[in-house]
Parts: sequence; structure tokens; C-alpha cells
Amino acid sequence: MSNISNNLKYLRKKKGHTQQNFADIMEIKRSLIGAYEEDRAEPKYELLKKIAEYFDLTIDEFINEKISDSWKPKPKSQGSNLRVLSISVDQHDRENIELVPVKASAGYLNGFSDPQYISDLPKFQLPIPALRQGTFRAFEIMGDSMLPVQPGSVIIGEYLDNWNEVKTGETYVIISKNEGVVYKRAGNRFKENKDLKLISDNKVYDAYTIAAEDILEIWKAKAYISTALPEPAPDPTMETLTQMMAQMQKSISQLNKN
Repeated sequence: MSNISNNLKYLRKKKGHTQQNFADIMEIKRSLIGAYEEDRAEPKYELLKKIAEYFDLTIDEFINEKISDSWKPKPKSQGSNLRVLSISVDQHDRENIELVPVKASAGYLNGFSDPQYISDLPKFQLPIPALRQGTFRAFEIMGDSMLPVQPGSVIIGEYLDNWNEVKTGETYVIISKNEGVVYKRAGNRFKENKDLKLISDNKVYDAYTIAAEDILEIWKAKAYISTALPEPAPDPTMETLTQMMAQMQKSISQLNKN
């Protein structure tokens, strides 16, 4: 029997439910519970999610762990916990880059692990070798906290399965329960602290920390797309010219000493 069938039977009995009781709670027919426990069928995603949540488990735990009296769940804050990631592919079975527009970011918090939600997002491919090996997603960002990256830019991130790989000083798209979708620079390594410090490149904004249990996904920034083209460099002022001359004199003096 599969883990699903064994786990469902064990957890149902531990809660003291008959098949009919549990079917009523899940709002399905009793015969379906029997089919799942006898390994004659498997629940569809939405029901699987509902069952896992009822028993206070992740979908990954419910599917892949062999749950018994001796089983203990892993701490939720561990950066290396396995997670369910939904993706979409094109007609050639290549992974798409799904786009999460600002208007869809609130819905993404609830639908990030739902295959149907992900398949309904806008999607595209980029013929760039660096964006071929891995799983990528694009997030539209708003606000000026990460200038010079302009509001409305699209950050393309690579999925980070092991959060212990977060590196201080590098930028990430962080999906969290309370903050939603944010693009920030990491202020510490994840494994060194239960909290992750997030820093804005625009120093007007203060850094803040986010608890590990609040984080849903982390995507390492790999590229960005923007319709805001760079402005021409301003003409040098007397102050900048003076600074340039001072630097040149310092360099010449250093060369003469050598």
C-alpha cells in the first residue's frame, strides 16, 4: 500500500473517526475514503491539501512520510525541508517561466503550490543558456525600496529548495505569509539564525527580519527585465572634477613611489 493509504487510515483512526465521519468532514462520499485507504484511488490535489491541513501536516509529509506512533515531524523552520513546487511546461516538455504580476501577488500566497493556479499564470521562455538549467519564476515588483531597479521591473528568480544556501549580500524574491512578495538583499545566512534579515538597496528604508516559519518560498534573483531605460550620465560638476584630479594625483604619486 502507498504512504497515502496507510497514513490516511492511521490518522483517521487516531482521531477516532469512522470512514463515514471523516467523509462527512471532508464533504465527500464514504466510498471514496474506502478507495483511498485500500489504495484503489488517490485524492486529487485540492482534497489532498484539505486532508493534510486537517491533520496539521504538509502535503509532502502526508505523501512521502510513513506516519506511525514513532514518527515525528521535522521542525518547520529547517531550511532544507522538502516542499511541493508546482510548475508548468510547454509543448516540448520544457519548464516555463511563469510571471506573477503585482495584481496576482496576493493570490500567489494561496495558490503557489496549486498546479491549476500556476498553469493559469502568464508564462514565457527565454533563449538564454543561464536560464535553462533550473526552475525559474518571474515576479513584478513595485515601490522604490530596491532602486536603482525601478518599480514595475520584473525579477527572474531561480527556485531555492535549500534555504541554507542563502548568501549574505545577494538578492532574493521572498514569499512570506505576512509580507507577501518582496525583493530584498539578504543580511545574514539563513542557517546562522532562525530569522532572515532583509535589506533594501534604497537606504531610506530600514532593514527588518522575518521569521523562518513565516517564509513560504525563496527565489534567488538571476536577472531582471525593465522598461525604464537608464538616464544619460550627468555632466561633471566642479566638485566631481576636483575629486577626479585628486584621485589622479594620488595614483601618480603612488606610481612614482613604486
